[in-house]
Amino acid sequence: MSGLFGDGQAIALLLFAGLLSNEVWRMLGLAIGGGVDENSEFLIWVRAVAAAILAGVIAQILISPPGALATVPGVVRFGAVAVGAAVFIATRRSVFAGVVAGEIVVLAGKWWMG
Repeated sequence: MSGLFGDGQAIALLLFAGLLSNEVWRMLGLAIGGGVDENSEFLIWVRAVAAAILAGVIAQILISPPGALATVPGVVRFGAVAVGAAVFIATRRSVFAGVVAGEIVVLAGKWWMG
């Protein structure tokens, strides 16, 4: 299994290590958080902190974009966020729909504006 995918044992080891390192924490979170009330003050605070961190990361990517995103004009990046937010709200808070709409705007804007 060499060629396009490289050594099969190396890929199997990477998949196993990736699965093992992530699944342990997911199962631990499920075991610990299974009985926690979703409306508790702590979880409301955790959701607020997570939303604030996400907003900060999005703002940082918009203002100083990394890598290939730096070649996309600012108006396209900001427009993609606006379209993504509008689609998110219009589709009854579907994160998937909002992200896909934003990505389509970025790709179309980059293609159109060069």
